[in-house]
Amino acid sequence: MRVRYLIVFVILLLVSSCGEYEKLLKSTDFEAKKVKAKEYYEKGQYVKCTELLAQILPRYRATDEAEELNWMNAQAFYGMKDYVMAGSYYKSFIDQFPFGTHIEEASFMAPMCDFQISPRAALDQESSRNAIDGFAVFMTRFPNSSRLEESKKLTKQLQEVLVEKSYLSAKLYYDMKQYKASIVALNNSLKEYADTKYREEMMFLKLNSLFLYAEKSLYVKQKERYQDTLDDYFSFMEEFPESKYSKEVNNIYQRTNKFLKIEVPVSGAE
Repeated sequence: MRVRYLIVFVILLLVSSCGEYEKLLKSTDFEAKKVKAKEYYEKGQYVKCTELLAQILPRYRATDEAEELNWMNAQAFYGMKDYVMAGSYYKSFIDQFPFGTHIEEASFMAPMCDFQISPRAALDQESSRNAIDGFAVFMTRFPNSSRLEESKKLTKQLQEVLVEKSYLSAKLYYDMKQYKASIVALNNSLKEYADTKYREEMMFLKLNSLFLYAEKSLYVKQKERYQDTLDDYFSFMEEFPESKYSKEVNNIYQRTNKFLKIEVPVSGAE
């Protein structure tokens, strides 16, 4: 019986609480809304907090409390894991309060939101690039921040995602047997990310793409393209003399060298 009364009491309390909140939303008492928004924020009730702040922020725009209320709003959205909205509010906060109390933290949290929505490597990496740029600005502006090492670590993680994205995009052309496009993509990726952990594999894929492209070319183009293959072979061997692809690379060299030693037929000869 006591349990039943307790359940009824809780239900009535919740209904009453919801009713009070609905009345507050419709109220024109902005001071009461501000006080309650802060209370909800402290309790981690971020949805109610942001709903009230949305109503009162314009009213407090030019007041001494504007900075704190806008900061609370951005933090509440981050607490809800709504990183898109939170990021937008952090960036707005930076623009509005460039010398405010929370400017250092906001300058870190804005790219942190982009980091949180950064997708796996196979997908578009706009948010990853935005986060890298944001952390770079933060580290330049606050070189002595306690967040500096964390920013460097997160930036490195994001760069590794971009490297993997570049690798996957280039490899896709290779897997599709579009060797000309594969050569261009692999070459660009190797230039942009010279220290990638995929370097050996990508250099091999580029060499093999050159070879297969030459092999499938018209005869009049083959000599030039086999020569490009041979040049790339020497570059590969110089960098990876003990490569795990040595067997395949040696086969490419043998077949390329065999072709290049063949004399090109003279036009009109019988």
